[in-house]
Amino acid sequence: MLQNMYYGQIGQRDVEWLLGKYGKDGSFLLRDSQSERGALCLCVRIVHSPQGWALETENKEKIQWFQSLDKLIESCKETPHNMVPLLYPLEKSHVNEEKRQIGAESAYMEM
Repeated sequence: MLQNMYYGQIGQRDVEWLLGKYGKDGSFLLRDSQSERGALCLCVRIVHSPQGWALETENKEKIQWFQSLDKLIESCKETPHNMVPLLYPLEKSHVNEEKRQIGAESAYMEM
């Protein structure tokens, strides 16, 4: 399963597009770090609205809004139990199947 949610050397814009197009609350994926060789990045969706910044959550009623992205990140450092649950790995096989159905090309690179 880990290999199916690992996207390799994919850029941040592609990650944002994939999570925006195919993701839902609790979706995540893994990619190679662009700044540290051998490190991985765990990518989740962060939403922005007039209410502020928040990690997407399964239960919209319990979403915790922060006035700045810095405050959201600080909260995650202090209370990791408030993190969005990692419920749905954004699996490449699902993305590829949908793209085959609409005739699009793959948006990530295999290693």
